[in-house]
Amino acid sequence: MTIDAAIARWCARPIDTGHPGLTLTPLVLGPEGVPVVTDAEQAKAAPEAAVLSAMAHGQSASAEAIGAAFLAAAAGLDEERRAVYADLVLSSLNEAVRRTLEATMKSGYEFQSEFARSYVAKGREEGLREGTLKAKAQAVLAFLAARGLEVPAEVRERVLASTDLAELDGWIRQAAMVSDTRELLTTTDS
Repeated sequence: MTIDAAIARWCARPIDTGHPGLTLTPLVLGPEGVPVVTDAEQAKAAPEAAVLSAMAHGQSASAEAIGAAFLAAAAGLDEERRAVYADLVLSSLNEAVRRTLEATMKSGYEFQSEFARSYVAKGREEGLREGTLKAKAQAVLAFLAARGLEVPAEVRERVLASTDLAELDGWIRQAAMVSDTRELLTTTDS
């Protein structure tokens, strides 16, 4: 199996084994043997064919239509297959299509498929969590600074590196009571 038509032709050449009457004809699947799947219903009926279509034709003029058909099909897949197939499809599409899809996502387009909506929601949740972590870490440091306490580099780095919301909440409360910022880290570690 190859996505390169020239390699497919080369690999499909008969091989003379040297034994009279015995010539091996390899079975090769190249781009010509893979249908271009641009119809959403066809992609829903055979999502694996849509994935192969993207792999074989994702650099062609049909790439955008192939990607759109796959997105429609992906809504009906279980989460694991959807993730693996989406990764294969997106990595197979040409750069122009990827840029177009990114521009569409940034323009406020509302995705129609459950697949796309679930990934957008997941991204928002992760972004919100990251923003909350950063805000809480900054709050700890701001509270300590407002109290006039020196914040050594190791304390600053540890606070900014925290990925535990409960730990950061505890540090915010402790920042009101510690007399030395190093105590902040020992009060929650013990």
